[in-house]
Parts: sequence; C-alpha cells; structure tokens
Amino acid sequence: MYVDLRSDWLSYVDELPRPLVTANAVANLEALEQSPRHHHQKAQLLFTVRGVINCEVEDAVWIVPPHCAVWIPGGLPHTVFGSGEVECISLFIQPPEAPKLPSDCCTVTVSSFFRHLLMRANTLPELYDVNGPDGRIVSVIFDELAVAPVEDLRLPIPSDSRLKKLTDLLIAAPADHATVAEWASRIALSERSLSRMLVEEVGMSFGRWRRQLHVVLALRRLSAGQTVQAVAMDLGYESASSFVTMFRKMVGKPPNRYLLERLRPAPHEHGER
Repeated sequence: MYVDLRSDWLSYVDELPRPLVTANAVANLEALEQSPRHHHQKAQLLFTVRGVINCEVEDAVWIVPPHCAVWIPGGLPHTVFGSGEVECISLFIQPPEAPKLPSDCCTVTVSSFFRHLLMRANTLPELYDVNGPDGRIVSVIFDELAVAPVEDLRLPIPSDSRLKKLTDLLIAAPADHATVAEWASRIALSERSLSRMLVEEVGMSFGRWRRQLHVVLALRRLSAGQTVQAVAMDLGYESASSFVTMFRKMVGKPPNRYLLERLRPAPHEHGER
C-alpha cells in the first residue's frame, strides 16, 4: 500500500481540520518512482522505518535512510520514491504558530523517543480530540520536530543545463576517474568555468559535490544489501578502506556503523500507552 497522490485525496488531507493527519504506513514506495511532481498545503513529514526514501525537489535530492525523516514544507513541489523495499510513516502537518518548525526541506534524525511518538501518531483517528490525550501527543511531536538534529544528506541539483548534463554523466559512471578538466570538456566548459558555476549554483567545489553524490549512491546500495567492498568498487575507490575514509569524513561515521544504528528494529507500541 502507498500514499494516495490523487488531487482529491490531497485536497481532503489539506481540508481536514486537524494540525496533524496521518497516512497509512507504506509497504513499498517503488510504485511512486514515476509519480508526477505534486504539492499540498500542509507540510509533510516522512519517517523511514526501513529502506531509503528519496525526496526530489527542484534544486536537490534529499536522502532519508532508516530512522530519519524528511520534512517537506507546505506548497513545495516534490516527488518521493523508494530505493528498494521501503516502509515509512507519513504525517501531514499544519502546526500552530509555535514551536518553530523547519522552513526549508531537510532530513532530520529521529531519536528513539521521537520514533515512539511517530508510531503512536500513526494510530490516531482522523478527528482526534485536540484537547485530549491524542492532542497532547501531537503537541509533543511538534516539540520534538522543532529540536530534531538536521543531517547533511542533500545532493544539490544545479539548474544550468550543462551542469545537469554533468550530474547525469556522474550518476551513470560514478567510477570514472576523469579529472575536473576532462569532465568540464565533456560539457563544453573550461575547468575554471565549471568550478565557478558549481560554487555559484550548489555552494560546493566539484570534489565535495561528487563525494556527496557518492554518499547518496552508497546509502541507496548499502540499504539494498550490497557490501561495503562491492559499493567501494562500484564507485571507483581503490579499496574499501579508502571508501570508508571518504564516507566517515562526509557523514561523521563509517558506513556499517551509520546503517547499523538505523537498522536496529524499532520496538512497536501496539497497545502501549
């Protein structure tokens, strides 16, 4: 089962007079890969229980590994698709004036306590009592979301057509060891122009932008069950250790530890209060 993207259903969600509306947990998001770009008035919080979610907006792709969530502000056109089998919880949110929630699309870390709250929210009736226990659960969810740490799991997508072509080339051949000058020549730019345009459009050097792409590709493949050794070879690293060093510098932890912390099964709270 997956989130219904029909305009009438999204309109119903937007018009439902509650600050938080839950959608059923998603068993497999691969069906959404070809879905049209859409938006809704309420913001959306997509929490990944299993697998990796990809949220694509006009200028970036956000990667959401297990036990993280992507925050999509209301009115922002986007598409969401899964890498492999994905299970997630979707919340549509129209929060009160306080607390302050993120103003931009971002990936946030979901703590164990926050995770339990989201599992509980998934059982709320549509027209829950905003002044009762369910309403207090929703208020605490807003408090936790306001302080959730933001993770740097964003791949900026440049708007220039030549840089978009470069993005496609890098994704198609991530192990290609061409120099910056060689990549620039393939899209009819000088090395200096390429470097300047990347800084202007995505705020990164070519090297950092490419490493960020490798992190994105690695998380997708590792979550699908590939080994660190296989991913390192696929991405063109001389050894698994050199890939692990890059991943640790970009993300803060080696890949196995990073995913292990997120793949531990979350306790279900069916019947618990």
